[in-house]
Order: sequence, then structure tokens, then C-alpha cells
Amino acid sequence: MRITVAGHLCLDIIPNWQRGTLAALRPGNLVHMDGVTFSTGGAVANTGIALKRLGFDPILIGRMGDDPVSEISRSILRRENISPDYIALSPGETSSYTVVLNPPDTDRIFLHYPGTNDSFSVKDIDFGTIPPGIFHFGYPPLMRQMYVEQGTHLENLFREAKAHGLITSLDMALPDPNSEQGQVDWKAILQRVLPYVDLFLPSLDELLLMMDSSAYNRMQRGLLPIDTRLLDDLSTRFLTWGGNVVGIKLGEEGFYLRTGSKAGNTFGEKWRARQILAPIFKVQVQGTTGAGDTTIAGFLAGISMDKEPEEVLTLANGVGASCVEAVSSVAGVPRLNCVEGRIHGGWERITPTILHGNWHLSHNGVFLGPADRRYT
Repeated sequence: MRITVAGHLCLDIIPNWQRGTLAALRPGNLVHMDGVTFSTGGAVANTGIALKRLGFDPILIGRMGDDPVSEISRSILRRENISPDYIALSPGETSSYTVVLNPPDTDRIFLHYPGTNDSFSVKDIDFGTIPPGIFHFGYPPLMRQMYVEQGTHLENLFREAKAHGLITSLDMALPDPNSEQGQVDWKAILQRVLPYVDLFLPSLDELLLMMDSSAYNRMQRGLLPIDTRLLDDLSTRFLTWGGNVVGIKLGEEGFYLRTGSKAGNTFGEKWRARQILAPIFKVQVQGTTGAGDTTIAGFLAGISMDKEPEEVLTLANGVGASCVEAVSSVAGVPRLNCVEGRIHGGWERITPTILHGNWHLSHNGVFLGPADRRYT
């Protein structure tokens, strides 16, 4: 099954920040760096290159200008043996870039220029040339044409993908709450798009900002209790809106999965009515850039191989864990057999702290909730 990754594509510029904290960023200060890494970023590059490194042959679709940022990005893709031919070239436009500030033991800060991502549209995708399989789209909150007009263009994109018989997948991104995309009615957009989405794979912070900004603000201040009850409530709403499979990335707390009865029609009976929390693996974290995107690469890889939901989540967490063992977004991702070897070799997991109620540990290392059809 071929995997196509479309959407947000940029160049990540990552200063190698070995000492000090963000507190050093004061007017007039010189903050010493230890080199710089150029890495393609965004959902297209991170998820796509991770799939290639795992051993798959993804198709990458995006939009860039005719500038040095585009040239560097395309050269990186070629070094990864990925053709940039599906990436639309827009003369006169400036390509997107992100400066990633990643000091030790601190989550990242992004300085982002949207560039050609804001002009990306369904016209940049020739669905007639995409082979059967999975169509994954990433980061509509960072792509203006995807959220203006109440998400009409995003809906049309997914409607078109479904019309061509593709399994559809959607990843989100965290919009700036003070920007245009942060003021959009994302609940309304999701309600119109999710009926055409088979796999909805956002992170918890993205969901809270879009669904309940006050809850997001409380979470940022450590005042919102996070447990599986919250995840159950959110996922149930998305299933009601038409979603098939809802996977919520939780960082150190793992990967939560909830599916409805319709999931069995698309992915087989083993995917119907599931409620699973998969713990992360223990690693020495070097950088978190690309962690979510590479986790999704593992998830899509598992789907393409027709694995059980428990196996898909475990593989996804294994790929994400491998990613954070390196500074850049995909350098830590090895071949698929290496990830599977570590998993089967007894790779230590970290027990989640957010379990509430009668969840129990299954024989394959994931937790099943009381709504799971295999729960006993």
C-alpha cells in the first residue's frame, strides 16, 4: 500500500543549542551556539522522510518558491532518495522556513514564516497520479487556504481524496492563539471535514486550543487535570462528527486511540470499537523536533502493513522514540526492522500517569479501556 504525504513543507533551521536556557534571549545578549543544522520540516518532510528511512517509498506533495530555501529543501529530499517532482514550484513566491530554538531540557520554540504554504491549494494536487493507498495531510492550521472560508478548501481536498478511493489521514498543528488561524472556528471546520477523514491524528494541546481555549489556557498553567476521561470525551465527540479512527498524541503520556463501529468497514473488524493507551518507550532525549510527525510515520506504516491496532500504536511510539534520540527531526529514525527489533527485544516502557478507571494492561504492553471490545 503506497503512502502519500501532502501539506505543510518548510526548511527547519536549527541552531545547535548546548548550554543555557531561553532566559538568555534578552535584548542585546549574544547567545553562543555550537553549529547549525538544516533540515526539511513540516508534516510533508518529517513524516515522508521518516517513512523512507523505515523502508517505504512515499510520495511527497507540497508547494515551494524558486529561492535558496527551496533549493536546499529539494537537495535534502534528493539525498534521502525521495523525488521532489510532486512538489509544486511557484516562481516569485518565498518558500516557508522555521527557526527552531531547542535549548537543553526545554520544549521547542518556533519562529515560522508560512510563505508558499499559505497559497497551497487543492490545485497543487493531481489526484489522478496518486496510486491507491493512504493519503495523509498535515498542518492545515498553518496553511491559510485550508482554514479560510470556514474550511471549504480543506473539505474539498478530503472529499476529492475519498472520491479517488484513498484512505485519508489528517494531522493538525498548534496555531498561534493570537494570529488569524488561532481565531478560526476550528470546531466548525472539523465538523465539515471529519466525515471524509479515516484517521484523525492530532495532539492533545492542538485539540484543546481548537475545542476549548479556556481549557487549553488552564492546561498551560497546570490547572487542568489531564486523564483518560478527558480523552474519552474529546474522542467521542470526533467520532460523533464522522471520524473513523481518532489517535491523540500525548507526548510523555503515550498515544491514545479510540475507534467507532465504522472503523471496521475501512480497516477490518479488529479496528472496530477500540479504546487503547500505548505507553512510550524509555530513551535518552536529545531533541523533540519531528517527534509527532515521525510517530505518525510509524502509525501509517503499521496501517499499510495491516497490523493490529495494538501493534500500530506500539510501532508508532517506537519510531517516535527513535526520533528523539537525535537532535534533528528524522536523523534518529532507523530501518523498520531495527525499530521492531528493539520492541521485541524488551524495550522498556514508561507507565502513563493519566489512567482513570478500570483500564488494564494487555499482554502486548498497551492498556485497554473499559469501552474496548477486547476488554475483559
